[in-house]
Amino acid sequence: MADTKREIERKYESDESGLPDLTGVAGVKAVIDKGVMSLDAVYYDTADERLAAAALTLRRRTGGSDAGWHLKVPVAPGVRDEIREPLSDTVPDTLAALVRSRVREAELLPAVRLRSDRDVRHLMDAQGKLLAEVSVDAVHAERLTEGGGTAQWTEIEVELADDGDPAFLDQVEKRLRKAGVRPSSSASKLARALQETARTAGSGKSGSGKSGSKKKRKASTSAPQDPVTAGDHVLAYARAQRDAILELDPAVRQDAYDSVHRMRVATRRLRSAFRSYGKVLDRTVTDPVGEELKWLAGELGADRDREVVTERLATVLGELPPDLISGPIRTRLDTWANARHGGSRSRLIGVLDSPRYLALLDTLDRVIAEPPLLKDAAGKPEKVIGKAVGKDFGKVSALVEEAIGTPPGADRDLALHEARKKAKRTRYAAEAATPALGAPARALAKSMKALTSLLGEHQDSVMVRVTLRELSAVAHAAGESSFTYGVLYGREEQRAAGVETALPEAWEGIVAERSVQV
Repeated sequence: MADTKREIERKYESDESGLPDLTGVAGVKAVIDKGVMSLDAVYYDTADERLAAAALTLRRRTGGSDAGWHLKVPVAPGVRDEIREPLSDTVPDTLAALVRSRVREAELLPAVRLRSDRDVRHLMDAQGKLLAEVSVDAVHAERLTEGGGTAQWTEIEVELADDGDPAFLDQVEKRLRKAGVRPSSSASKLARALQETARTAGSGKSGSGKSGSKKKRKASTSAPQDPVTAGDHVLAYARAQRDAILELDPAVRQDAYDSVHRMRVATRRLRSAFRSYGKVLDRTVTDPVGEELKWLAGELGADRDREVVTERLATVLGELPPDLISGPIRTRLDTWANARHGGSRSRLIGVLDSPRYLALLDTLDRVIAEPPLLKDAAGKPEKVIGKAVGKDFGKVSALVEEAIGTPPGADRDLALHEARKKAKRTRYAAEAATPALGAPARALAKSMKALTSLLGEHQDSVMVRVTLRELSAVAHAAGESSFTYGVLYGREEQRAAGVETALPEAWEGIVAERSVQV
């Protein structure tokens, strides 16, 4: 298992004057000189620099205390997770897997070499605890691809100590700014190296550390423009969901909390956008993509129902008085909950490594880059998008009314489940419409979220009751008491009945609110 370290740091421009005196920073008792170390790092990327475009850095570094392979994944501005593996001659399989959704079938090649002389200071508090590490890095960059140039500069880097208070970095920055030091205009050494070595490659000259530290570097202008037409708005939403899938891929592979659920939601949002906005994007093109998204959502959600049922049963068991619990029901539940978990993780990683998944990502890229726009895509978003959202709401309305009018039982359970699925799709359509329609769409998305949650309570109860019947049968066959299973089953019936009782009034409120918005 690779070692992961949360890195919180800030970078600053530096000139020949070096590091200002930091003894006056609030909370700092001592500044300890740790000497100079030489670092040598080779950064890897595809020929078209896909990792750099996603703000990912993959390097092999020697020198210093953490020599090895490092993959840095952005978490927030100034915050990255650094995933480490020991030194080896080739990219470790673990790190290659974490960038596979970006790299796909392309080859990872040496792109840039950075050699740095790092002059390190430790900022310590009165108890001798490390607050932050501050370094002055004299960097020499060399682009390793054909026609590449070189550049050199000096920068100051301030990295917060493990478990440190991020507010401390504000104190350091205040002192640096007072001394005339300004934040770097590049997010990372690699980003600056790629920019400056490309510049010098064209001129045949090496970059200057002095001039490089003073000049302003132009910010990237590759971000999509603000949406204007209906097609612009739909594509902006689709692009955001595609990006979410790509960004969550490494987290899913690492089994990060809630990552599978969030990635599944992104696939559902994207599929819903294709279906809801069929007058904007040609469904003869997007429907096959939607089927692949449905497949992916199914694979991601293979264990989701089991997780939901497990959480619910653990909660209600904790609420039962001890005298209503009979037999080894907790052990039985734990066994059921943990069944297939290890195998399912392996299966899910297999899905993310599969040609089918990688082909889906390629297809999504093509749809975003060359969208199959229809005539309505050029229309006014208020009209085109508003009509699509209204149509979805009409379908929800019909399904809810049908469910309310169906007698209690299996048929009503199914009708309520179908209404829930349509409400979720309408919620996503309203989310996509919010930038264009504003408050009405935002209010509809909120209403559909509330409706989905209410109907989700009902569906969860249906799933829990199915599981209780199965577990009760197994317990009975093993000679165990099935009394508690019956108690829990009765409570779940009451839970579902409560939702069914509350639904008509809740729905009337949603309809009334919708009529006011229209």
